[in-house]
Amino acid sequence: MISFEQRRLLHKYVVYDMAVQTLQRDYKVIENLKMSKVYLPILDKLLDDISQECYNSKRLLVKDKIRVVRWEKTNEYFSDLIVATAGEDLILTYANMALKTQVEKLLNQHLYKDEVKN
Repeated sequence: MISFEQRRLLHKYVVYDMAVQTLQRDYKVIENLKMSKVYLPILDKLLDDISQECYNSKRLLVKDKIRVVRWEKTNEYFSDLIVATAGEDLILTYANMALKTQVEKLLNQHLYKDEVKN
């Protein structure tokens, strides 16, 4: 059994990990655009920031002996996350659209944060 705080950290890691995967996938597409020189530095900065946050979250989870084993898409609306803990394995169900919305929100927050600094 994991604590509320560990579950919150796990969710944070999941959202950051999905954001990293999405940015890496999109990076390949943006490289082929005519205006890629405009977009790539923004994407690089965003990817660096998000990757660092993802790494930090994963490090804290490993410290608590929690690791993500794999994702399984159950249907077009839901996916199961299999998590190994020191005591037992957990299966957490995520709504795909809700997760996508949270990733978009996270990326927008990081973009806006950088905009405010400048």
